[in-house]
Amino acid sequence: MSDRTIGDLAKAMGKIDFAMLTTRTEGGQLATRPMSNNSDVEWDGDSYYFTYDDTRTVSDIERDPHVALSFQGRAGILGAPPLFVAVEGEAGIIRDKATFADHWTSDLERWFPDGIDTPGMALIKVAAVRVHYWDGEEEGEVAPRA
Repeated sequence: MSDRTIGDLAKAMGKIDFAMLTTRTEGGQLATRPMSNNSDVEWDGDSYYFTYDDTRTVSDIERDPHVALSFQGRAGILGAPPLFVAVEGEAGIIRDKATFADHWTSDLERWFPDGIDTPGMALIKVAAVRVHYWDGEEEGEVAPRA
C-alpha cells in the first residue's frame, strides 16, 4: 500500500515536461498528441497546456471534455526506476488573457511569439479526476480531490 499523495505526484508530474494528451474525435476515435505542461501542475493534479484555438485538440475537448494524460519520466537519481502516471480528467478551454498570464512562461515564446497576445491562443486546463501511478515496484491510485 502506498502513502503517496496527489501533491507528491503533482510535484513529480511538474518535473516531466511532456505529457501525452488523449481526446476523442468526432468519429469516436482516440487522438493522442504530446503537450508541454511547462512545469505547471497544481497540488491537486490539475495541469495546463497552451495551444491554438483552431486545433483538433480544442474542437475535440469542446465536444467531449473527457481526456486522458500520460506521463513517463524520472527526475532525479540516475538508474532509478521510471515513473509512469496516468490521469483521467475533465478538460476545459480558457480564452482569458489574465489566466494566460497566470500560467505563462517565457519558454512558450517559441510557439507563441507574441506572448499572451498571440492571436488565436487558448489554454487547456485538465482537472484531474483519477490518477494512477507506477514507480518501480510500487503502484497506486490517489484521489485528486478530498
